[in-house]
Amino acid sequence: MAVTIRLTRMGAKKKPFYRLVVADSRFPRDGRFIEVLGTYDPNRNPPIVNLDREKVQSWVNRGANLSNTVRSLLKKGGISVQPAKASATAAKAEGSQTDSPA
Repeated sequence: MAVTIRLTRMGAKKKPFYRLVVADSRFPRDGRFIEVLGTYDPNRNPPIVNLDREKVQSWVNRGANLSNTVRSLLKKGGISVQPAKASATAAKAEGSQTDSPA
């Protein structure tokens, strides 16, 4: 199952409000989802983003993909989301380089 962290639209006509959700990538945009991770309100000045950072990091560590919009929102909010496996493999690679004779 390909899991994606993406936005689902809520709110009235011409007054959008979004939820950040974890959903199977095969489901429709506003369809079934697995879990709500936060909200995004673009109508406010400045736009308001509320997230549960621990849940986001947990899903990314489990292999969830980020949509381009969610990646942009996280970047603007100062949240760097890195999969744990990538950092662990990088540390392992650095360790193996220091062990080899020069």
